[in-house]
Amino acid sequence: MNEQNLLNLQKKLRYMFVNPALLKSALTHSSYANENKKSGAISNERLEFLGDSVLGMTVAAMIYHGMPDMPEGQMTRLRAELVCEKSLASIAVSLELGNCLLLGHGEDKNGGRERPSILADAFEAVLAAIYIEGGFPSVERIVSELLGKRANLSALLNTDYKTTLQEIIQEKSGQTLSYVVTNESGPDHMKIYTVEVRLNHLFIGRGSGKSKKEAEQEAARAALTEISR
Repeated sequence: MNEQNLLNLQKKLRYMFVNPALLKSALTHSSYANENKKSGAISNERLEFLGDSVLGMTVAAMIYHGMPDMPEGQMTRLRAELVCEKSLASIAVSLELGNCLLLGHGEDKNGGRERPSILADAFEAVLAAIYIEGGFPSVERIVSELLGKRANLSALLNTDYKTTLQEIIQEKSGQTLSYVVTNESGPDHMKIYTVEVRLNHLFIGRGSGKSKKEAEQEAARAALTEISR
């Protein structure tokens, strides 16, 4: 493990570990641990387990406070988009985290340093190590900065699919959008609404939600996906 690579990683995180051994543990893949059991090497799997929960909680809180009007269903989808393997691996690449990993010989030869699953897991393990040493404030600052750069968090948090769709349609004159409730199901206290969005009375998208507003947003999102193909 190159000490300069570790220093560069900490500089990019803007967090310097008081206990470097904790960072080393977060970067130790199971393949390396299995090959070095006699030296007492331990994989980052337990830290990754903790980091997954710490990251999920941090992102959930960011969405909850950053977008107070966002329905639960959209919050869930947004969180999943932000913490998916592809997103986390992309962040890890930007941090050059792969250069810091301790890998077994076979895993290293087979491109483990670029493998998305390994990078994503290691990033979560690093977040867990930061949480253990620096607490939630340090994790929240790092996650906010990194997701903001990689995923344009502020834009995602303020996504208004209806407004976006309206702006696109208005680029051509004579276009009319309408939202029509086509179905209501469930008891009064747990109704599910289905809405179709129509362009000049032609169907272009459908969505469902716990309120008409949520269903309209989902319909607009489906329409945006369709017209972007």
